[in-house]
Amino acid sequence: MEFSIELEPATMPISCTLYRMAPLELKKLKAQLQDLSNERFIRPSVSLWGVLILFVKKKYGTLRLCINYLQLNKVIVKNTYPLSRIEDLFDQLSKATIFSNIDLQSGYYQVNVRGDDVPKTAFHLRRGHYEFLVMPFGLMNASTVFINLMIRVFQPYFDQFVVVFIDDILVYSKNVADHEEPWRIVLRTLRIKVDPDKVKAVLEWNLPKNVIKVCSFLGLAGYYKMFVKGFKMLATPLTHLMKKKEKFERTDACQQSFEKLKTVLTEASILTQLESGVEYIVYTDASLNGLGYVLMHKGKVVAYASHQLKPHERNYPTHDLELAAMLLALKICRHYL
Repeated sequence: MEFSIELEPATMPISCTLYRMAPLELKKLKAQLQDLSNERFIRPSVSLWGVLILFVKKKYGTLRLCINYLQLNKVIVKNTYPLSRIEDLFDQLSKATIFSNIDLQSGYYQVNVRGDDVPKTAFHLRRGHYEFLVMPFGLMNASTVFINLMIRVFQPYFDQFVVVFIDDILVYSKNVADHEEPWRIVLRTLRIKVDPDKVKAVLEWNLPKNVIKVCSFLGLAGYYKMFVKGFKMLATPLTHLMKKKEKFERTDACQQSFEKLKTVLTEASILTQLESGVEYIVYTDASLNGLGYVLMHKGKVVAYASHQLKPHERNYPTHDLELAAMLLALKICRHYL
């Protein structure tokens, strides 16, 4: 598989003006360019195309080189291949109790750029001009192509012991004895060495200081909302910070909401996995704080969901709120019931 860059008709080469860099950035740039060149991920270029680079500060203060493909992305024909729904991926884990996760390192760099499209990936430097031979991060459709590749590679093992989401792979099994062989198969398929380093991203996340960081945190937390009872109600103080007409003010309620969400995200889940063809029970709850429901099987919780009340909904009588909670549950869980 190769990465191709299809452009809108009549698109002319895009070349951006250079800007000055700090001495520390220049030092880091030289080292990272050397690493990319040694791996044969980039090469010197004479392309008419050229975007800019920038540095993003990583968690521990180190600088990561990024290519700013914003202008190029505007003229690339978008691939509409859909992402997998997180809920559907969880459905595949029925009866599993043992899980192993693999986060691929530099996964995008395993995909070559189509020869004719290599010049379009070019980027400017003060002393040089380079282009990517492999699929760079930040380009439109890069994640779509990588997802497609992962699906092709692991298609024989879906619904057996593997789920994938972009560059994340989850190996699952019913017990420890059955886990070793699927794990070996996945590693043999990838032909890579697993990186043992782990980071505690959630625990070390500081209270967001602006709207962008609030969105980032809630985006992460939102993936696990079905496992957190009353998630939307817990997150209400933080979601209020994202309102355009509201002043960004971190209150004690925001701090409590943030810490509570961090806690529930880092604790081991106690939910049972879904099984097909079995009976489920839905319990609903409604109050002026919000709507919620619990999906249960044999006395064990399968999933939670909740809904913040809008201003006009707070005027509903009690029986209407209870009906709204039932509709919420049926709408989200209809494929289980």
